[in-house]
Amino acid sequence: MQRVWYVAYGSNLALGRFRCYLAGGRPAGGARVYPGCRDRSDPERIVGVEVAGGLLFAGESRVWGGGSAFYDGTASGRVAGRAYLLTPEQLGDVAAQEMRREPGCEFAQDLAGLLPHVEALHTMGPGRYETVARLGEQDGVPMFTVTHGTVNDLEPAAPTAPYLRWIAAGLAESHGWTAGRVAEYLISAPGVSGAWTLEELAALSA
Repeated sequence: MQRVWYVAYGSNLALGRFRCYLAGGRPAGGARVYPGCRDRSDPERIVGVEVAGGLLFAGESRVWGGGSAFYDGTASGRVAGRAYLLTPEQLGDVAAQEMRREPGCEFAQDLAGLLPHVEALHTMGPGRYETVARLGEQDGVPMFTVTHGTVNDLEPAAPTAPYLRWIAAGLAESHGWTAGRVAEYLISAPGVSGAWTLEELAALSA
């Protein structure tokens, strides 16, 4: 497996934010400097995708404060994503950084090596992004994302404005959505629902 698609559904929808995982750096509004991948190359291709499932926000992000985005493959609906064509090693390093591990660590190498064998879900540990989900194929190349192994056990939590701004920017970049369309998409997600209004989300996305 020479190439894989990494499907982002949270703040990594925005290329400027995702490049911090690839090349290193601190995203605007974030509290962490990322070391970057061993291979700092940009993705070979980038496409907007939609996959079956749901989006929810839970826990407390140490980078943004507030809830982090998670993919729920058991939910009915569609999740707007952005697929980045990477090497398996780059995806391993991205996932490692999600878990505050170093690029090239044992976790990163193990994840890169198991990708050819993941048919649906593979949980590597109890951490928030230690489960790999296979999301079908794009142009004959398998698509993967990372999430929590038992998302239904997570307590929804409201995300912060800086985090949502990156998600909104990514949805506009990858799908061409207006601020109103972004707001309508996000308002239904657990964690956002009840904590943010449509008007607030649209203003934040503008």
